[in-house]
Amino acid sequence: MKEEFLHYIWQHQYFDKSDLYTVEGELAQVLRVGMYNTDAGPDFKEAIIRVGEVDWSGSVEIHLRGSDWRRHQHQLDFKYNQVVLHVVWEADEPVKQTDGTAIPTIELKNRVNTALLYTYEQLRRAPFAIPCASFWPHVPDITKTMMLGRTLTERLELKGEEVLQVCRQLGNDWEAATFHVLCKGFGFKINQEPFERLARALPVQVVRKHQRNLFQLEALLFGQAGFLAEPADDYSTTLAKEYTYLSRKYSLQDLAMQRHHWNFLRMRPANFPTVPLAQLALLLHKHKSLFASIIQTEGARQYDALWQTPVSAYWQKHYTFGAESKAVQVQLGKSSAQNLTNNVAAPLLAAYAVHTGQLEHLDKAVDLLEKVKEASNRITRQYEELGWKADSAADNQAALGLYKRYCQLVNRLRCAIGNKIM
Repeated sequence: MKEEFLHYIWQHQYFDKSDLYTVEGELAQVLRVGMYNTDAGPDFKEAIIRVGEVDWSGSVEIHLRGSDWRRHQHQLDFKYNQVVLHVVWEADEPVKQTDGTAIPTIELKNRVNTALLYTYEQLRRAPFAIPCASFWPHVPDITKTMMLGRTLTERLELKGEEVLQVCRQLGNDWEAATFHVLCKGFGFKINQEPFERLARALPVQVVRKHQRNLFQLEALLFGQAGFLAEPADDYSTTLAKEYTYLSRKYSLQDLAMQRHHWNFLRMRPANFPTVPLAQLALLLHKHKSLFASIIQTEGARQYDALWQTPVSAYWQKHYTFGAESKAVQVQLGKSSAQNLTNNVAAPLLAAYAVHTGQLEHLDKAVDLLEKVKEASNRITRQYEELGWKADSAADNQAALGLYKRYCQLVNRLRCAIGNKIM
């Protein structure tokens, strides 16, 4: 048994409360369960417990055994002087506050339905990546739908918080945060880490100063990425000269990357990192405020159009410097554009919703994900095997949120699906 199960039992009061006595022999009554505390300190705060004829207002601490109180050194911690009731599975020893005052204890060992215990153990010991797999067909569809809707919102808010953290680190500069999120998005997993590194290596203030000049933007991006150290043709030579001047002007040399930082192995030419770099340059050049463009764009098709900007003339004939090609994909493909909508636009909208309190931006992010297709992955395929089908990026994100936040962690008892099973 885990302590999380006792938290669940206490929160929902799933135990026999008739003739409820403390181990000290006093009649007890739960008037208010209290609020679950996820921070340091007692497990439930602001509870009201009647012991004998006295109503006590304070906290409830929960352990498997009474001796866990001493083992956790609570008798020395003043935060636990507010505890008015100790709830345990097995009361093997009495507990006291820092001044030696005894704390009443309730033992639950013989008060919990054995069927509930059995179901809990089945969930806890399930040999499946999704613990409730064997129960899944018996859970009402409405429960699963509501829970997946909840996990989608939670996952978007979590991604929004990550963007907000980046924004705070950059001095609450939304344009700078957009540049960092966009670079990460253009990495498309295989080159995500080097793209993130490039965002840190190229100050957005420098990008802004040269945003109206596409040639200088390409010189900065390709130079700082390490692709101009050995020019391969006339165009890369002229870019390298411009980069040498700009890098000295802004003292960028120490932050510059090298070509070996980028992944080319076993990739189609259209996915070489040089191609999204060229696409990123034109996107930055085309929009005076990319953050405003992303926030203000309406509709999935309009976002596709936002990302699918044809590359500059040179990159319409090249995948890499010095190697001309007859058939070049001049703009992002449909799936890549949708990937940017999912991983750039939606998190930025969620972050702005959290920042401003304007929840319509979060609703817009959800609506976008519901209209965008996304391939299934290792995790979502496990839900599909249970009979659930992902029809959109929103479904995929909801399933990922459910799996990562509730199936893998102790939160499974805080899942509506798990609750229904219990």
